[in-house]
Amino acid sequence: MKNTAQQEEIKAVVRPKMAICYDFDHTLSPDDMQTFSLIPSFEIDPGDFWHESDSLAKDNLMDKNLAWMFELIKYSKFKGKSLSRDYFRRVGAEVPLYKGVEEWFTYVNEYAESRGIEVEHYIISSGLKEIIEGNPIAKYIKRIYASSFLYSADGIAEWPAQSVNYTNKTQFIFRIAKGILEEYDERVNDNMPHSKYPIPYENIVYIGDSTTDIPCMTLVKSKGGYSIGVFDPVSKNKKKVYQLFNDERINFYAPARYSKDSPIAMYIRQIIDEVAMKEKHKEEIGQLRAPAEAYKRRVTISRAFSDLDIEMSKEEKATVEKLMNYLDEGV
Repeated sequence: MKNTAQQEEIKAVVRPKMAICYDFDHTLSPDDMQTFSLIPSFEIDPGDFWHESDSLAKDNLMDKNLAWMFELIKYSKFKGKSLSRDYFRRVGAEVPLYKGVEEWFTYVNEYAESRGIEVEHYIISSGLKEIIEGNPIAKYIKRIYASSFLYSADGIAEWPAQSVNYTNKTQFIFRIAKGILEEYDERVNDNMPHSKYPIPYENIVYIGDSTTDIPCMTLVKSKGGYSIGVFDPVSKNKKKVYQLFNDERINFYAPARYSKDSPIAMYIRQIIDEVAMKEKHKEEIGQLRAPAEAYKRRVTISRAFSDLDIEMSKEEKATVEKLMNYLDEGV
């Protein structure tokens, strides 16, 4: 049996984990990421671009994300502007964020650490991965799941590599829970005991703003996790979050303001506290279970030898006695 000091040392290294998953557009940033500088750089009105993109999707029974990705490549060729990965990242650096977002991740991590919890942050977005990678907050994110392009040897966007829409967003929740993070890794479909999940569903938070986030919100909430709806703090239009709350898609709703004194910060602290309490409860149950199971094994073995009613040599008796003593140590 490990002594108490050894157990405390192990606990200090292996802390329970939480995951906070974020949509990006209208959740961390006040508008669609393409709208700020990418689309205007083609000298196109954003409204016209989205109208053309939506019409293309409708007329061709096409995924909307694939439609706007196709439109970007079309306009880049028409305007003679190469869509490189570096260009997208420069665009991402200019995408504005809601108040408090850049300080949010450090604050949450520090608070969680004070409660004995390790937090991993993930973005699950229908926007463009390369743009998000260029944003200052990318360094805080464990993994960015978003639409992305396939690039030529010269680093120019040629074809969609990944399209993330509201329905397939949920696969990334499964990946995060199971710790199988690579998009191509089909082991995510393999059976895994819940006790083996690196981040159990009840330790996952999903933060989004609209109906496109419903599948993820519903999945996380239905499995014991937490879903939070946010709304623009300037317009204060709460219709979407009211509907999400009334439909029991979310646990909380709050303005998309991420400063320490904001409502969403309060909710996250409450969730971290609750997760810490549940993890402590799991640990206590585990400590009680070990000696109880050792006792059960001892009784089972003792009865088995008693029922056999056979004579044993001194060596055999010594072996059985040694086994019983070993089990007694666990009791």
